[in-house]
Amino acid sequence: MDFKRIVIFSGHYGSGKTNIAVNVAHHLKKTRPRVAIADIDIVNPYFRTEDSREELERDGIRLIASPFAGSNVDLPALPDEVYAITDDIGLSAVVDVGGDDRGALALGRWREGLMAEGDWEMLMVVNCFRPLTRDADSALEVMAEIQAAAGMPFTGVVNNSNIGDDTAPRDVLSSDGYAREICRRAGLPLKMTTAKAELIPYLEGKIENLFPLRLQDKIR
Repeated sequence: MDFKRIVIFSGHYGSGKTNIAVNVAHHLKKTRPRVAIADIDIVNPYFRTEDSREELERDGIRLIASPFAGSNVDLPALPDEVYAITDDIGLSAVVDVGGDDRGALALGRWREGLMAEGDWEMLMVVNCFRPLTRDADSALEVMAEIQAAAGMPFTGVVNNSNIGDDTAPRDVLSSDGYAREICRRAGLPLKMTTAKAELIPYLEGKIENLFPLRLQDKIR
């Protein structure tokens, strides 16, 4: 699956964007020499790319995160190295943005550089099994709030509808119509549908653009 140089994931709390960001970073590292993942989710302290630091470093992936990530301090602070995302055009970057309009405000510092270069995509992660995005109306409302705060448009949708370890192939299949309605109404493509790697054989040929996930362990 092809991605732009900078891939931004955003979505509502619990949509699974952080786990997707980690998996996409590993995917990019297979074909790109220099990959970084930037966790600018300064709102939600509970799901962090910091939890995957060791495995990211083993794969040669640079992690850019708050200096307070992994601690019991949750301050809206980001290191200066986040500017490498736009300044270093030889670096492929995956960006995990906060789970609502407040989190998306952090994108403002790169907006001008991103728009000038043009080699980026911003993907809305949706999950029909989350209480606040159960239908297209609610998901589109969240999408509009994030876009307004970021000052940037989404370029595609990721269907990450799951119920954790209990997810069965039928759950992924049943969410396809939901995701496609969001895409139709937003005028955006369905970039991919994600599922646990072990479910992919049961979904191939039934859903397009499948992306296998290895679930991130929540260490803290």
